[in-house]
Amino acid sequence: MSDYIDLHSHAVPAVDDGVKTLEDSVALLRGLGGLGFAKVVTTPHIRTAMFPNTASELRAAFATLEGQVAELSGLPELGLGAEHYFDDVVLRLLSEGEGLAYPGEHCALVELPPQRFPLGLERYFFQLRVRGLRPVLAHPERYTPLFKSTDDLDPLLDAGALPLLDLMSLVGRYGRLPRRAAERMLEEGVYYGAASDAHRPGDVEEVGEGIERLRRLVGDEQVRELLHDGPRNILAGSIDD
Repeated sequence: MSDYIDLHSHAVPAVDDGVKTLEDSVALLRGLGGLGFAKVVTTPHIRTAMFPNTASELRAAFATLEGQVAELSGLPELGLGAEHYFDDVVLRLLSEGEGLAYPGEHCALVELPPQRFPLGLERYFFQLRVRGLRPVLAHPERYTPLFKSTDDLDPLLDAGALPLLDLMSLVGRYGRLPRRAAERMLEEGVYYGAASDAHRPGDVEEVGEGIERLRRLVGDEQVRELLHDGPRNILAGSIDD
């Protein structure tokens, strides 16, 4: 069994657009474990108006899930973070310590608007770093500005962003353009890690196909770097600039 670490999934029941029931949560976690994930850090949405979750509410829901699955065997180790949709409200939450960083409190998962990047985004990312919180960038291959070129990502990388590949992008889950962008960014060595972004048990098959596609594209050594070494470093805060 592999010791992969999944830093992006939606396995807490009934808090966002992820799983709705405990049964589906268990099925999703078992499925991810079967693919080789020894640790799953589930990342419910925090998004103004759409998913206005608070850190305390998500911690409570996660604690309930942990208690319900504590006696079950064969599940990955669990952790909690959040997928923060980047706007002024969420930026304030992160800046004031009211967001939900990854375990270890070194990094936080950030999602951007899909069509265009906010003005001054690199400055915001730099401000987060100054406050001791490094932004992990969810599925950059799914953002329209990066479909044809990685140039618009360069200022964010300079500001410390750590790009996280959505494995299902590699098998066309989100369309042809994100798939091609993911392949290009893999070739360019942009990604610091890879994750499932699984929302339901039915996603597990495509995540597995994504891992195999990743292996064919970059080889076993790079698969381990993206699915274990990079995620481990994010949690530990041991990231080389």
